[in-house]
Amino acid sequence: MHTILRRPARCAARGPARASAAALAAVLAAAAGGAALTACAARPADPDVPAVLQPGAGARAAFTLVGQGVQIYECRAGTDGRAPAWAFVAPEARLLDAQGRPAGEHGAGPFWQARDGSRIVGKVQARADAPNADAVPWLLLSTRADAPGGEFGAVTQVQRVHTVGGVAPTDGCDAGSVGRRRPVRYRADYRFFVGP
Repeated sequence: MHTILRRPARCAARGPARASAAALAAVLAAAAGGAALTACAARPADPDVPAVLQPGAGARAAFTLVGQGVQIYECRAGTDGRAPAWAFVAPEARLLDAQGRPAGEHGAGPFWQARDGSRIVGKVQARADAPNADAVPWLLLSTRADAPGGEFGAVTQVQRVHTVGGVAPTDGCDAGSVGRRRPVRYRADYRFFVGP
């Protein structure tokens, strides 16, 4: 089982007012190169997380993993005379522990699967805009075991926070490109909770 990750003293505080464009670009560049993101990006408790995304009473943080990958969008025909637009299809990401070691994968469903084969499927309970408009929203999801036991077997809720990138494209979707898919790079902290 992964341990709860503590925030190292050398990590600078992160919040909406502290995130610069240069810092965000550096994180995206690191994610694009597959560089490991450490515990600075994977802490379990954060005052920046809105109240609506807090887990239920009695739930406790079990571990945090970093997701690095893409959010996949598809250009779909508009309805009622509307122009074609990008629609979210699924995430596709690797899960990494605080040392940057592979810990599992995240995909359509959405699901999270640990290396031991345990797997959970989530359903969005609440969402909040990310502090940066160029990042996908922060989420709270309830989960159910799809492959019981193992590392993820007792997980009941997941938070997606500290997102970078992943928003839908703003161009390239027209009548001639309907059906085309485009992956958009992102990263996020996934906090796993156990309990009621």
